[in-house]
Amino acid sequence: MATASQAAPAPRSSMLGARLREAGWGYGFVAVPIVVFGLFFVYPFGYAIYISFFHWGILGKQAGAAGTFNYHAVLHDRVFHIALKNIAEYTIGVVPLEMALGLSLALVINQKIHGRNFFRSAFYFPSIASSVAITTIMLYIFNSDGLFNHIIGSHTPWFQSAGTAIWSLVGLNAWTTSGTVMIYYLAGLQAISTDVYEAAALDNTGAWRTFWKITFPLLRPAHFFVLVVFGIGALKLFDQAFIVGGGSGGPNNATQTPVLYIYRDAFSNFDFGKAAAAGVVLFVIIFTLTLVQRLTVGRQEAA
Repeated sequence: MATASQAAPAPRSSMLGARLREAGWGYGFVAVPIVVFGLFFVYPFGYAIYISFFHWGILGKQAGAAGTFNYHAVLHDRVFHIALKNIAEYTIGVVPLEMALGLSLALVINQKIHGRNFFRSAFYFPSIASSVAITTIMLYIFNSDGLFNHIIGSHTPWFQSAGTAIWSLVGLNAWTTSGTVMIYYLAGLQAISTDVYEAAALDNTGAWRTFWKITFPLLRPAHFFVLVVFGIGALKLFDQAFIVGGGSGGPNNATQTPVLYIYRDAFSNFDFGKAAAAGVVLFVIIFTLTLVQRLTVGRQEAA
């Protein structure tokens, strides 16, 4: 009687070798970004913490005060307090404005309107344009004798006045970044099922009530993402403040920011230890605020 032939099982050693090779390739691909991240992010951060405890100049460690001296100097520096005040006002002003503008633009281009692709590109263009070029142009437009003052009949130097400089930066950056916020909100809008809108239409729900009771709550993940990412970005304001203030935080420290403070200590005063201490303090502030957002807004979003 004929018997069915069965294939011999693969040797155990060959199966183990194939799994090891597969795991080796996987770890090899993962190792590349891990090494890059460690080399350019983890190591500089650890090195900054290290030099923040020493009097570190352009030639390295120097004789002088050590320990927490740099942290004491930073935390008791009046200019650093002004920088924190400025960046707090800027962040509180720019992030809600970015979210409002970005959501408004996303709602517009999410509709079936003629030329929708053109408007998507037009609204997003300021986000990819050079911030240096945009800031330079705006300095001319909002100068005391610029186009904006000519239209409204004023002579206020908006970026050169201590009372309006930081709020002018708020308006500038809210406009330039609203296109990026629009993309995130547009992705959130397109992820919402049409079933909820059909149910609302059957109940004769108005447009505003539909937005406030359905659309806005369902965009909670996008709200959280934009709040965290652009909040961190606002706290790291540098290039526009550098251009407007001429690198010194002027006028009268009105555009002084923590990152500009770190830059001046490091590359103008060559006090790298103090600059590193200011960077660590800024990191603690950003990390704490991000953690608070995660435990409040993020927890609601997860629920």
